[in-house]
Amino acid sequence: MTDRQAPAALADPLPAPRSIQAHALDHLRYIRQTMERASSFTAISGWGQVVVGLIGLVAAMVAARQSSPMAGVAVWMAAAVLGASVAGAAMWRKSRRVGVPLLSGPGRKFAFGFLPPLAAGGVLTVGMCRAGLFDWLPGTWLLLFGTAVVAGGATSVKVVPVMGGCLMALGVCALFGPPAWGVWLMAAGFGMLHIGFGLVVAVKYGG
Repeated sequence: MTDRQAPAALADPLPAPRSIQAHALDHLRYIRQTMERASSFTAISGWGQVVVGLIGLVAAMVAARQSSPMAGVAVWMAAAVLGASVAGAAMWRKSRRVGVPLLSGPGRKFAFGFLPPLAAGGVLTVGMCRAGLFDWLPGTWLLLFGTAVVAGGATSVKVVPVMGGCLMALGVCALFGPPAWGVWLMAAGFGMLHIGFGLVVAVKYGG
């Protein structure tokens, strides 16, 4: 071995270049994450909202016939649980059909905007029932549920936050109007609005 050949023989081998496949996977991962962050939450089921609206109309009729305010509250609480179950199941089915995970990036953003106003509404419901402020419940429910729909719907199709704004307007009317309007405004908000906007979502946004 000559002196001129020694450095070449003793030099460390160059690191193997990263495979083309690894680069491609990195690019695909980046594109997928970017699209996920930029996409809208489209798993809201229009037909599910129609069923929720029908539940709301039935609840309004049953609650109006109750002899005590607490019995009326119990009717609406049962309707809320049933409606939430129906809406959740319908969203799960639609998300599977369109191939978008329900808890994807847009889905999580929808939940983070939607759930806090509902939690606030639950706490206020308990406090108002304890204080006997039953006449304030319809406006509070409509206003906070509308706020939840607007906040969550900011990541969804455009018609969803519009529906939330309509619910908030009904809530303001219930808070400042005669108490006798409460049950009818809830029938309009939790019943007719859900049916109307649900049909729009079902026809224009794939069910």
